[in-house]
Amino acid sequence: MSDDFGNLRELYQEVIFEHNRNPRNFRYLADATHQAVGHNPLCGDQLTIYLKVNDDQLIEDVSFIGQGCAISKASASLMTEAILGKNINEADALFEAMHQMFTDEHPDLDLGKLEVLSGVREFPVRVKCATLAWHSLHNALHGTDQVAQTE
Repeated sequence: MSDDFGNLRELYQEVIFEHNRNPRNFRYLADATHQAVGHNPLCGDQLTIYLKVNDDQLIEDVSFIGQGCAISKASASLMTEAILGKNINEADALFEAMHQMFTDEHPDLDLGKLEVLSGVREFPVRVKCATLAWHSLHNALHGTDQVAQTE
């Protein structure tokens, strides 16, 4: 059991470091149809999520910009990879499943590669870093003008 835990922790760290060093979809998206800002005032993480959604409600493009800790940036990077090509309802269901995973519930969906982020539960104070991008996505999907916060 401890070997499995050690392997999961190592994988978690590798993925976080890789996505922090080389974030996917880290750019401004000029023709975004949806966007939302997120801010974690406690640690200073700030980001903006951009979505380009077509008439069929399909996410054709997604990106983010901002600054923050490795967990915040890696979570946003993984999120953009996961929702690209999904429709708004699928992205919203993914948000709900991630919320369940971060709050120590068993998600309703198979999260695949995103399950590596479950390792953040080991560090309760860092859960807010990991969820910021997801709350910002939720606001973007629902046209909420409020800044997403995890406090």
